Amino acid sequence: MARKFTVYDPAEDLTSAEAIAIFLTEAFRTEDAGYIAHALGVVARAKGMAEIASHTGLSRVQLYRSFSSAGNPRLKTILAVMSALGVELSAHPPARRSQKTQRQIRRAT
Repeated sequence: MARKFTVYDPAEDLTSAEAIAIFLTEAFRTEDAGYIAHALGVVARAKGMAEIASHTGLSRVQLYRSFSSAGNPRLKTILAVMSALGVELSAHPPARRSQKTQRQIRRAT
């Protein structure tokens, strides 16, 4: 008997501010810019892309394009969307830096 699989959409489970914060925190921990952008797009869809568009002044098409798998959102767009989502970006020393981050810091200094 063939099994039927359904596509899981994480946006369906992001129903609280706490769930959104945890989801985005885990995305930022990956240190993968593409995944972080994708996660922001998922949260924007969970909140409603039209609502996010009206808060940011960007069109829904721009938002979908920016946060698609081929998108590359600008920092200004990311900050505007995060503000519309009611979350903020903050910096603090990491408890433990990944090897990748340590190499990047060494190269930058």
